[in-house]
Amino acid sequence: MPLRTWLHRMRGPGECAARHSVAWMLWSWIGAFCGIFLVALLNRLWPVSATDHIFLIGSFGASAVLIYGTPHVPYAQPRNLVGGHLVSALIGVGIVQYLPVMMELQAALAVSTAIFAMHLTRTLHPPGGASALIAVIGSEQVHALGFEYVLRPVLGGVLVMLLVALVVNNLRDDEERHYPKCWF
Repeated sequence: MPLRTWLHRMRGPGECAARHSVAWMLWSWIGAFCGIFLVALLNRLWPVSATDHIFLIGSFGASAVLIYGTPHVPYAQPRNLVGGHLVSALIGVGIVQYLPVMMELQAALAVSTAIFAMHLTRTLHPPGGASALIAVIGSEQVHALGFEYVLRPVLGGVLVMLLVALVVNNLRDDEERHYPKCWF
């Protein structure tokens, strides 16, 4: 492929999305606040350690953007949200548990394999890649959980966030905000 053609593909000729209304933004804020707050409360109800807020994994912040900010997009749907996190977490933990290689290689394998597996299972959820990565780069408390990491914090946190998304996104009459668009 000629360099000129390759560079031409990067010009991005399309238009960026329009800004949502202030009401849309406020409902996104309410959903994200409630979802993350309730997940954070799980630390008090189901503590792992006094120092590690294990239920607050970084991938949940990205999931909040999708399920509360853009609940109509395919990657935000429940199948993708739940399945993407679970598939990815399983892969991340499996690599840490059964592949004793340098962490950098584990990290690359966890994320790339998680993406491949999410494609195979039709559960592509971009924050899932972070759940796989966190299983590799997480603290000793995360590593000590082993496959329990998949259930706690991943499944527990995802189910709380899903419940909040179902409630908050369906309180308004705005059809585009109604959630989910599909389950399977």
